[in-house]
Amino acid sequence: MAAGLEVADIFRRHGETYRQTDDVHLGRVERRVMSAVEMCRTARLGGHVQQCQDCATLRIAYNSCRNRHCPKCQGQASRDWLAARQADLLPVGYFHVVFTLPQQVAAIAFQNKNAVYTILFRAVAETLRKLAADPRHLGAEIGFIAVLHSWGQNLHYHPHIHCIVPGGGLSADQSRWVACRASFFLPVRVLSRLFRRLFLDELKQTYDRGQLQFFGDIAGLTSPAAFNRTVKQARRIDWIVYAKPPFAGPEQVLAYLGRYTHRIAISNSRLVNIDGNKVTFRWKDYRTAGKQKLMTLDAHEFIRRFLLHTVPDGFHRIRHYGLLTNGHRQLKLDLCRSLLDVPTPEQPLEEPDAKPPPLAHRCPCCGGTMTIIGAWKPHQPTCRSAWNDSS
Repeated sequence: MAAGLEVADIFRRHGETYRQTDDVHLGRVERRVMSAVEMCRTARLGGHVQQCQDCATLRIAYNSCRNRHCPKCQGQASRDWLAARQADLLPVGYFHVVFTLPQQVAAIAFQNKNAVYTILFRAVAETLRKLAADPRHLGAEIGFIAVLHSWGQNLHYHPHIHCIVPGGGLSADQSRWVACRASFFLPVRVLSRLFRRLFLDELKQTYDRGQLQFFGDIAGLTSPAAFNRTVKQARRIDWIVYAKPPFAGPEQVLAYLGRYTHRIAISNSRLVNIDGNKVTFRWKDYRTAGKQKLMTLDAHEFIRRFLLHTVPDGFHRIRHYGLLTNGHRQLKLDLCRSLLDVPTPEQPLEEPDAKPPPLAHRCPCCGGTMTIIGAWKPHQPTCRSAWNDSS
């Protein structure tokens, strides 16, 4: 693998010609994402000079773009988020449930991301909460984290939601913890059918209110008859809902979440080579049991696929439901721990000098503390919305 190869390198080499050749297909969000990734940690965004307090070594550090689509900016964001979530984990098994939109609906979602992603989150949340509360299944109030993804390993558009769910919940009267079976959460077939009905019903209501737009290959869906036919066809097929076996423990949950929460499309580590106008990257082919393969794309096709997965401004890809809803999370979790007869985790008290400074603020020569002795502003004005790190 080429040392230090990044998505930013592809954008810098081929981004300008892509803008010229695909100008009519680029929206405001896509243009800002390209600009932010290209400028990330370069002099164009400004920076600062650090000096070691011990050996006087100087180091220049450029500012990051902090855009949530930038592969370089998601590592620290992911670590911070996981640290905040660690205290939310309960000493129970956790399940991973995935809800996927079929291809007919995915085409509508791509042209109406804000509206359809909102419907997708609501349908997933209602499906899980309604079935979990049903006494015929679990009969409990559950909590879960939902994360929107829109890509597969080959970077094609594939909208789906990953849910991380504790294996149980609070009884209706809040007096006991109701645990699910050790290796079974909720029936997948029932989840799939309810999810399909809830999603399509709300999609139809959104269409009837005139809140969906169609162009290109699906422009014909502006006709109510054509749209209704598409919805009818979608009702006839099975929608994929996948429930994975429970995790081994809370630590495994955190490790897994770290790979899913703050990643967009592809990480820099999967890039193998840029050769002229060709980009090669690693991918797992799940049709062959996840065998790792290499895929080579034209640079413009790689950029096109990457930009398929941009998220509308202000749209939150990570959401918390039920017991984990922000408004009452701590109260509910304390009750759960009380019913499970486990203590509330204590927040460790850290001495100010108990730990060495973070790696980014340590001297590469002697390990001492680096302090900022000077800074400079960006060379050119940048769009404020390029710094969009909403989850």
